[in-house]
Amino acid sequence: MSQSTDLINNIDTLAQELATIQQTGSKRIALLGSRHVPITHQSLIEMMTYALVLSGNRIITSGATGTNSAAIKGAMRADPNFLTVILPQSLNRQPIESRQQLEQVMHLVENPTNDSLALAEASYLCNKEIVSRCQQLICFAFHDSRTLLQTCREAEEQRKVVTLFYFD
Repeated sequence: MSQSTDLINNIDTLAQELATIQQTGSKRIALLGSRHVPITHQSLIEMMTYALVLSGNRIITSGATGTNSAAIKGAMRADPNFLTVILPQSLNRQPIESRQQLEQVMHLVENPTNDSLALAEASYLCNKEIVSRCQQLICFAFHDSRTLLQTCREAEEQRKVVTLFYFD
């Protein structure tokens, strides 16, 4: 009985992933990743995000430097209306180098109730919210990026299509 239930769950998951991949309309795509990203990788992430938005997709990301900043740049260049940025804490808790960019984002969600939390905990909660709003997750991480890898596992458990790229 357990094998047949597992088989049905696997078929359901496969069917859902296939439907998401084949969807020709716009999708809500979460794009998350490490802060510690070489500039060349940031350029690629920016171009990819630009293309995703030009294809009609909506991008959801967070406000950190590195991957998320590159995604924000690409989406803003293509169409700022297709970008939502969800912050782990309030805007004034974000790094100074991020604030100027974040102040330009039209759909900015702050989480001031998380200001008393450690950044790692606030980021985990923020990532959960981002994943809950998306159909697909694209993540750029290192093999030791615990918070990001946990986010990917949870997204898969929710039957989201997850594309994970490793920098190392």
